[in-house]
Amino acid sequence: MDIIARDGQTTVFVEVKARDGHDFGDAVEAVTRRKRRRMKHVAVDYLMRNDLLDTRCRFDVVAIHVDADPPAIEVYQNAFDA
Repeated sequence: MDIIARDGQTTVFVEVKARDGHDFGDAVEAVTRRKRRRMKHVAVDYLMRNDLLDTRCRFDVVAIHVDADPPAIEVYQNAFDA
């Protein structure tokens, strides 16, 4: 988990992935099922510790392709469900 932010009343958990080329797939593909599961556990822990269990949350992925000129940045809001 790279960023925890607020978007209005929503807590947003963000994973940022960068790639230099497509030899190993797209940056967003690097957020595997295992990584999503880990992010969900971190999110629940964060929400519990901060008494935010009754608030909305979402999971975003930011994919950065540094091989483009200029680098391409894609934001995937609600990339997956909890």
